[in-house]
Amino acid sequence: MCGRKTLTKGKRRILEELSVEKWESDFNWEPSYNIAPTQSVPVLTFDGARKIGLMRWGLIPNWAKDLKIGARMINARAETLTEKPSYRNLLSRNRCVVICDGYFEWQQTAAAKTPFYIHFPDRSIMPLAGLWDRWRADGGKIIDSYTVITTTPGNLLRPIHNRMPAILPADAIDKWIDTQHFSAESALSLLVPFSGAIDYYEVSSYVNSPANNSPKCIEGI
Repeated sequence: MCGRKTLTKGKRRILEELSVEKWESDFNWEPSYNIAPTQSVPVLTFDGARKIGLMRWGLIPNWAKDLKIGARMINARAETLTEKPSYRNLLSRNRCVVICDGYFEWQQTAAAKTPFYIHFPDRSIMPLAGLWDRWRADGGKIIDSYTVITTTPGNLLRPIHNRMPAILPADAIDKWIDTQHFSAESALSLLVPFSGAIDYYEVSSYVNSPANNSPKCIEGI
């Protein structure tokens, strides 16, 4: 599962690291150390070029009657994407990259749940495979929302949790987001446990509350 993440870089760094050509003009981004479901973050899509827009975490299908359903759709299992209509119909047209530079996972022990912070060794952006949809409320308000796809963990992270987000290598980003030139079938082949270098360390329970959002969330103990 992926239920909390960080994006501690500003707009300029995001644009540079991901070679983004378009950024929707109606929002900026302030670094966040504790992103929780229902919050909105920059998400990468493809519209003839790499494009970043603001989306809410927790997929709200276009047919939903109420946006509250999004709180139950923050993650989607890679193994069952083609079995569920809410996801299957998005695979061929609405793939996205969820932008973060690390995420939190809680290891269950007999005594308690221990939070860990997981990131790339160089603290660069960690592109997560996602799906998105556009929902229109009765009053006409439009909300773009997304879900993070999860898969089985690699050997390094297996002791912490039995799921991990589907992390995309840098050279696979276009294949995932460019739905015009890459089929759903070819994109699905990317949803495998990440084999690159990853670091992690234990952090304090300060991160447990989404109200806490500061560098203290990623301080090791």
